Amino acid sequence: MKAALLRVVSDGFRVFFLAAGLFAVFSGLAWGMYLGVHMTGGLVTDPPYAMAPHFWHGHEMIFGFAGATIGGFLLTAVPNWTGGSAAKPFFIGFVALLWLLGRMAMWWSASIPPWLVAALDLSFLPVLIAQVAWQLAKRPKPQNVMFLVFLTLFWLSNLLTHLQWTGVTDDTLAGGLYGGLFTVCALISVLGGRVTPAFTRNAMRRENEPEEALPGNFPAIERAAIPIAILLPVPILFGAQDWAAPLAIALGVIQVLRLTRWRPVWAMRQPILIALHTGLSMLGLGLIMWGLAVMGLGSEVAALHVLGIGAVGGMTLAVMSRAVLGHSGRELRAPGPVAIAYALIPVSAALRWAASELAGNWYFPLVLLSAALWCLAFALFVVSLWPALTGPRRRG
Repeated sequence: MKAALLRVVSDGFRVFFLAAGLFAVFSGLAWGMYLGVHMTGGLVTDPPYAMAPHFWHGHEMIFGFAGATIGGFLLTAVPNWTGGSAAKPFFIGFVALLWLLGRMAMWWSASIPPWLVAALDLSFLPVLIAQVAWQLAKRPKPQNVMFLVFLTLFWLSNLLTHLQWTGVTDDTLAGGLYGGLFTVCALISVLGGRVTPAFTRNAMRRENEPEEALPGNFPAIERAAIPIAILLPVPILFGAQDWAAPLAIALGVIQVLRLTRWRPVWAMRQPILIALHTGLSMLGLGLIMWGLAVMGLGSEVAALHVLGIGAVGGMTLAVMSRAVLGHSGRELRAPGPVAIAYALIPVSAALRWAASELAGNWYFPLVLLSAALWCLAFALFVVSLWPALTGPRRRG
């Protein structure tokens, strides 16, 4: 047991991807149980958290779940980018504890002073940012340093939520939640633009596909993608959604166009590849839907859940599972349960979209079914990859 615990904190991907999977199941169950009580005519009057349940749900999906996946990815990827050494197990364990204390503070916020909740929840990202900045300083390439911008925007978004909860402001909560979600979406657009064509290209080369058949790109579109992604969360932080809507539509269209050059049909041969393509498809679709909804076309809540479940959930599941397999010395082939999890996430997103668009008597059943599929997907991820997350790295 002790050896397994020490092994979990020996790598950023182990502790944070395991935490993300477990927290995805826990938070999904907590939200589903709350909705189930309301569907049966009951009323939850004394939750352990101080904020409205839907605000707790939104905050923890963004800054809790997505925050863990970002931490695990960057602690694993940045040393590879810079050629430096990875963080020490003590540091990884410490920053993971900060993340956990934030989740506990949010869950029991009804019994804790708001300033203490804010202090605990806001402590994780500055420590992570300092570590990433220290590592990137060894080889400060602009395409990598820009992730510090995303991390800063992400932390500022969380700060805005707590400023309202502590009474400092009275109108920053929505900007913080939206800003956090769209910062994660922008981050996925940039990272997905790197790893998806690269992983597809590597797989095609292993299958001896001709060079002319490999993924390509539209140079002009690629040059536009990154600045638009960086700009997108900024007006949202200030509540200027009308300004952000055209940026979201533009980035969504760019994402769809990029995918057409990345050989998505060929990628359908391998679940671990098509999961990346599907997640980015949901990102492009969700951004376009949200931009149109802000302009009065469609449900904004529906579009937000296409982004939250389909894009963020789908891409994090795909990237986490691939990283776990690769860094634990296993074959880059999704186990059967993980492949099923890949398929469950877009179905969950579609059901949640339908719940908001159709509403009526079908709202609660569709939302509950969506939550159940979300929980099942991440339960399959945790159970199937538990040996890789907690066991020794395979040799050879």
